[in-house]
Amino acid sequence: MVEIFVVNCVFHTSLLTVLSTANSVADAKANLTKITWAHAVNDAEFLTRVLASDIQFIEADISLGYMKDDVNKEREIPIMAHPPATESDISLETFLTRILQYNRENGKDTSKVKGVKLDFKSIGAFEGAIDIIRTSYDMSSFDTWINADILPGPVDNTATIPVDFTRFFAAAKRLGKATLSIGWTTRWGADFVDGSYTDPQVDAMISAIRANNIDKAGNAITFPVRAGIVANSVKNMIRLYCELKDTNDVTFTVWSSADDAVNVEKLREFIFTVGLDRTYVDVPEDLHRKLHLDENAFSNTCKKTLQARCFE
Repeated sequence: MVEIFVVNCVFHTSLLTVLSTANSVADAKANLTKITWAHAVNDAEFLTRVLASDIQFIEADISLGYMKDDVNKEREIPIMAHPPATESDISLETFLTRILQYNRENGKDTSKVKGVKLDFKSIGAFEGAIDIIRTSYDMSSFDTWINADILPGPVDNTATIPVDFTRFFAAAKRLGKATLSIGWTTRWGADFVDGSYTDPQVDAMISAIRANNIDKAGNAITFPVRAGIVANSVKNMIRLYCELKDTNDVTFTVWSSADDAVNVEKLREFIFTVGLDRTYVDVPEDLHRKLHLDENAFSNTCKKTLQARCFE
């Protein structure tokens, strides 16, 4: 019998229960790594194709800009676009209205319902979107994430300006219990092998959450962490989880660009330490395959170990 040891988590391969392919976001709660993603769904035709697919979570970018058919361009509105683009053929309002209609029409079949991750590229775009989200979508019925990089992070990243976290949290409170996907700006790529989420960066995140009473508000929080960097940051990510687990439902969303350098074994160590039920994996298909996540079930031993480590 082969035994795999990952940070005190023991997996007996002859005793594993392989989780079946998840049919919906709800079905995937025991193994979040199985949830499938569509990225940058920023035009109307792409949204049509995604709604007709088996994709479970729709990620899209929101910026302030103009509709392509707006000849006068007198007033910026929240549109589906990633900077530097300033035009789109679909507004945030239309985007959300179409997904809401789809989810309501297919709500009886949970395998078809889509979750939504709204990635805001500026505080102005987010503040301008609050009333649109409140009136155009049903966050209480369908999974809705509000994403922004609110703090500077690895590795000496100065090219990207974080979204102002005080204004972000103030606006987010108007959305009630939406899931907050909050992270750090990062600099990484094919040539990077060193770098981590540092003690000061983790401390800054905890302080920002507590200073703005998000711990008291009790929002679910998912931390988007870059695969190559979080692979070097297991200890600090566990500390982040332990600091907030009693007040917020904490998960992690591992993401990666196509050319990122990633230590696969270290990344598996992170995922299995935190647990398949607390780790979304939104990475290129070839990296996902190398992680062999479908071949291992998350054991209670690992879950207890994670809790125990909060008292170390």
